[in-house]
Amino acid sequence: MLIKNIKQLIQVREPGIRFLSGIEMKTLPTIENAFLTIKDGKIDSYGEMKDCPSYDGGTIDATGKMILPSWCDSHTHIVYAGNREGEFVDRINGKTYKEIADNGGGIVNSAKKLQATSEEDLYEQSRKRLEEVIQMGTGAVEIKSGYGLTKDAELKMLRVIKRLNKEYDLPIKATFLGAHAVPGEYKDDKSGYLNMLINDVLPEIADEGLADYIDIFCETGYFTVEDTELIMAAGKAHGLISKIHVNQFTTIGGVQAGVKHGALSVDHLEVMNQEDIEVLKGTDTMPVALPSCSYFLSIPYTPAREMIDAGLPIALATDYNPGSTPSGNMNFVVSTACIKMKMTPEEAINAATINGAYAMGLENEVGSITIGKKANFIITEAVNSYGFLPYSFGRDHIDSVYLDGKRQVFDF
Repeated sequence: MLIKNIKQLIQVREPGIRFLSGIEMKTLPTIENAFLTIKDGKIDSYGEMKDCPSYDGGTIDATGKMILPSWCDSHTHIVYAGNREGEFVDRINGKTYKEIADNGGGIVNSAKKLQATSEEDLYEQSRKRLEEVIQMGTGAVEIKSGYGLTKDAELKMLRVIKRLNKEYDLPIKATFLGAHAVPGEYKDDKSGYLNMLINDVLPEIADEGLADYIDIFCETGYFTVEDTELIMAAGKAHGLISKIHVNQFTTIGGVQAGVKHGALSVDHLEVMNQEDIEVLKGTDTMPVALPSCSYFLSIPYTPAREMIDAGLPIALATDYNPGSTPSGNMNFVVSTACIKMKMTPEEAINAATINGAYAMGLENEVGSITIGKKANFIITEAVNSYGFLPYSFGRDHIDSVYLDGKRQVFDF
């Protein structure tokens, strides 16, 4: 397939770039009046229209439109059952996230719903959400368990993720997040719950190849730094790299633990101190910000400006889940990062593509317009510039989405 007369071909990179940090994030390589060719589902060639080859295959005229790599959403909880709009109303009426959780809401509420949902029903609910985010431009996604909180329910979630990965064209990474909260039956025996996850659930996950990563909610009132180190070490013993929740409400040393254990990413980071920033410098651990969670919960935003100016990389993700971010719209995430976190459009697009790909271990497959990478990309509507995408935040301005070089069309 040949796409010609592209107004701007965005995020054009040579092979071998893992991620971008600090001032590097301000640059977004772009070719004006470009062509792009696709072969066998991969990016085959690109360049200026004056060098456009003759082509016998299918041709698309993209006059006035831009192409950029599809969004890489490295932190989601798309596989869940039901919704929690009642808690949304409770927060409007003055209850805090903690008060709702202490009264049986929050993660435990979602776990009860999921435990009572069949695997087939859970797949159907999750499939629809996945198709919706693909239509909004997502071309690679990580999905966590963590709304099961029993062995059977956690395995059920991971099996659904594995099925989604088989049946859809985008790369899907699975993360085991059994340590998302302590279920009621273990409320006075947290160590017993962690031991069950490590000794009973993890070996079965490893045997079935159900997860790529392991995660834990390292936060005051949930799991301590010591718990986090225990889970990361157990995951590593079963071949699972860490991607961990840290610093959502308090800073208790989770970032330092993540770096110590070689975590691929540390996610949330709404509350950061100077020590957290310093320990991330020069590491391979990607800080991941989740601005739509901050928007929905009315909590602070990750201090991205301070972090980038200190030389750190940043990735952006949705945190799509039923309690704190019931949206998988990466376009809104990019806009919110610019509006509320003072990231430039270039920084936000880099954070949502190549850095997001790295945060899933997919930097060699997706995240940029690079020869040999998957042909996962967005064709925009006719717009003035890529700055218009975060500026006009009310809708996504997407004409079409391609995965493996195939246009994605779903019936809703």
